[in-house]
Amino acid sequence: MNEARGDHEALPAIRLQPPVLDPGLARRIRVVGLDIDGTLTDGGVYLGASSHEGRSIPFELKRYDIQDGLGVTLLRECGIKVAIVTGRVSDSVAQRARELQVDALAQDPQARKLAAWRRVLHELGCRDDEAAFVGDDLPDLPILRRVALPVAVGNAVPEVRRSCTWQLARAGGHGAVREFAEGLLDARDEWHGAVERYVFSRSREESAS
Repeated sequence: MNEARGDHEALPAIRLQPPVLDPGLARRIRVVGLDIDGTLTDGGVYLGASSHEGRSIPFELKRYDIQDGLGVTLLRECGIKVAIVTGRVSDSVAQRARELQVDALAQDPQARKLAAWRRVLHELGCRDDEAAFVGDDLPDLPILRRVALPVAVGNAVPEVRRSCTWQLARAGGHGAVREFAEGLLDARDEWHGAVERYVFSRSREESAS
């Protein structure tokens, strides 16, 4: 029986498997931009404060997925630059960016992501037609509408899903970025080699001293 549906009826079907990316497009990607909240995290933010010498010091905690982190590492080891662009300013994000050794980090408290993205591209010497961006919410739309490969995580809002040519099955903070990394590198015929190089680099035994 057909039931009346609202605006979501116009949404493209969610792909439960990585799409068959055009190898030419996949190989053209030189930089990948990643949102933080809802993309590299599950969107939850823990706010608190500690006391030091009578002063209240606020802090923010976020949850990151370790498999996503390895996906970022493999992208970079294949020569793809990775940038984080977020609409919040957080020490947690700066720490995670250092851990992942990303090529650029932009945190804009006003969520003016497009201006931040333009600065990142200029810094990295790349163009929108050489870029992919992975996002989930409205502040990501100005970027997603410009890049060659716009990607939505599984928990993305309908407006973002409509603007993206690739919809991931996994949600932000739960392996979405890893899914993206594997799909992109597989389309470039680089995933297997990246995995084998990584495993080999962690398999060498240190010589006894």
